[in-house]
Amino acid sequence: MEKRIWLITGISGGLGKALCDAVIGHGDFVIGTFRNPEQAAEFSSEQSGKAIGLALDLAKPAEIEKAFAGIIYRFGRIDVLVNNAGVGIAGAIEETSMAEARALFEINFFGTLLATQLALPVLRKQKSGHIIQISSHGGFKAFPGFGIYNASKFALEGFSEALAAEVAPLGIRLTIVEPGPFRTRFAGDSLIQAGSVIDDYQATAGAFRQRMKQVDGKQEGDPQKAAKAILDIANMDKPPLRLPLGKIAVVSLTSKLDSVQKDLNDFRELAESAVYL
Repeated sequence: MEKRIWLITGISGGLGKALCDAVIGHGDFVIGTFRNPEQAAEFSSEQSGKAIGLALDLAKPAEIEKAFAGIIYRFGRIDVLVNNAGVGIAGAIEETSMAEARALFEINFFGTLLATQLALPVLRKQKSGHIIQISSHGGFKAFPGFGIYNASKFALEGFSEALAAEVAPLGIRLTIVEPGPFRTRFAGDSLIQAGSVIDDYQATAGAFRQRMKQVDGKQEGDPQKAAKAILDIANMDKPPLRLPLGKIAVVSLTSKLDSVQKDLNDFRELAESAVYL
């Protein structure tokens, strides 16, 4: 089998690093991105012939465009695009400033959207490829104290679900990965805290902040096992549209589906009444 080229954003740690290691171990080639140029150069040196590192800040569209132009010029193809890089923010909706929300969306939504759009002409020309969007169980079910992060991942899932249908006839596959809590730095020093704290939200958003601190380093999810699962679906002829990862993620998705089904059942008559007779 020909060695595939993977482009994985955000491989400095956590799930991105675990996936990068798994892909290299599988024998494929990785183009991995770092925000720190020194880390990117060190990675390229360490992985000579197996992978290269690129300095890329998803909050800067010009950097994304330059990176993709260089990738296409040098390699001419992308077999698997993994949009993994992202950030989280804890805080109630009212506690989160517009500047904080926009900064989060710039990375989690707009940067990821641009990276996806820039990859699509290559994938269309190949009539093949797999886009893997790293969302979250919080991209399907929202939690108090995490609403702006939830919103960014809901937006990611929205365009990705539509895109999956658009590109399916072109030979391109798309999977949305929805991890639950994993033992990475996400809930620790990587998690941004909203700049404002309002006492009235201590029982909801405040409790969420405390819970995130308490579970940091104790999460159920194993990044190496998650990486293997993602590698498995990348090797499937018919991968799923959605892949929750972890027992908590399965519970989250199931509870959301149950809640929606209950509302449909309880209010179906009212819902169906709003039509011309």
